[in-house]
Amino acid sequence: MAPLTAAAAPATRPYTAGFWLMCLSSFLFFASFNLLLPELPDHLTRLGGGEYKGFIIALFTLTAGLSRPFSGKLADTVGRIPVMVFGSLVCFICGFFYPFALTVTGFLGLRLLHGFSTGFKPTGTAAFIADIVPVARRGEAMGLLGVTGSLGMAAGPAFGSWVAEHYSLNTMFYCSSGLALLSLLVQGTLTETLPKAQRQRFRFSLLKLNWSEVLEPRVFAPALITLLCLFPYGAVLTVIPDQSRLLGLAGPTKGLFYICFTVASLAVRLVAGKSSDTYGRVAVLRWSAGVLAAGLALLVWAPSVPVFLAGAVVFGLGTGLNSPTLYAWTIDLSHPERRGRGVATMYIALETGIGLGALLAGWVFDNQPGRLPWVHAASLASVLGALAFLLLRRPDEVPAHAA
Repeated sequence: MAPLTAAAAPATRPYTAGFWLMCLSSFLFFASFNLLLPELPDHLTRLGGGEYKGFIIALFTLTAGLSRPFSGKLADTVGRIPVMVFGSLVCFICGFFYPFALTVTGFLGLRLLHGFSTGFKPTGTAAFIADIVPVARRGEAMGLLGVTGSLGMAAGPAFGSWVAEHYSLNTMFYCSSGLALLSLLVQGTLTETLPKAQRQRFRFSLLKLNWSEVLEPRVFAPALITLLCLFPYGAVLTVIPDQSRLLGLAGPTKGLFYICFTVASLAVRLVAGKSSDTYGRVAVLRWSAGVLAAGLALLVWAPSVPVFLAGAVVFGLGTGLNSPTLYAWTIDLSHPERRGRGVATMYIALETGIGLGALLAGWVFDNQPGRLPWVHAASLASVLGALAFLLLRRPDEVPAHAA
């Protein structure tokens, strides 16, 4: 990869107080809903819905994806902070209701509602960060934001399993709600970044969408890569708890896959962000797709715990390369006045990929251990499709309007 020579913005470091507060809010938010993930499959099985494990992730991502066009439009009209507040508020409320969802239907309905949280909060966060960082440091800033989110994703499952084991499942649900409340309180210290000239008071007519407000055509390429590369994530979230148990990982070691995955992802995110600022988004994404494919190949063939965890590490490295680069590329291609919608389009692709991966994984796996390799093989095929597209794609320059 040859370094890019056209750095359009000054090399000012973007680490303002608002940036770090947003990182803290992101950490708390991601910890909140990821805290539940390791325990939900067994919880659903105890409720009598073991055959619906694929819906735990799929329903969550369904409403997240459906709400993205609304959150994108509202972020560009009402403001970044109100959109984030609504998402955190949904997360806070849902945590309190899980102990009362004692039927399969009630539980799945709550998962459907919970998805609105990620439909709103990350959309506002990405647009807010894009507003306050210089373009020349955009990839690096998204890498830092990703580090804090990933720390939340890593700490959440480990903390959730510990709370459930030492206290109770209901205590775990209330802890999830409490973390969302803390994220909400941090957002109350921030200043809105949407220019006053663009801001409107909320009115229900803003929820009426034209087709042009649903998807941002400028970001089609990063959205497609997002869908293809996040498909495996939905599949992995669905089957890894069962695969871990089948390999003898239980109790304190139950979340070991998530820890290895997240630590590897964290280790590479800052390098990935800086690299995409230097060498270009497409070039880094090509490497990330290759690393993701290697990790999934290890999971297809995972006869033992060491190989299984090696797959987690390699898959985490690929994700760490992939995620901040996709965020930065999406923002590069988005017009400032439609930045919220550009980010929302990328998130629609993300939720679609995760949801389809979860649904296919649940259908293929069907609680039959011999089918696990087929789940990972389908994910590998999706990533290879992304790699083929990227190899045929010309590298993108940062558009003048994005600077």
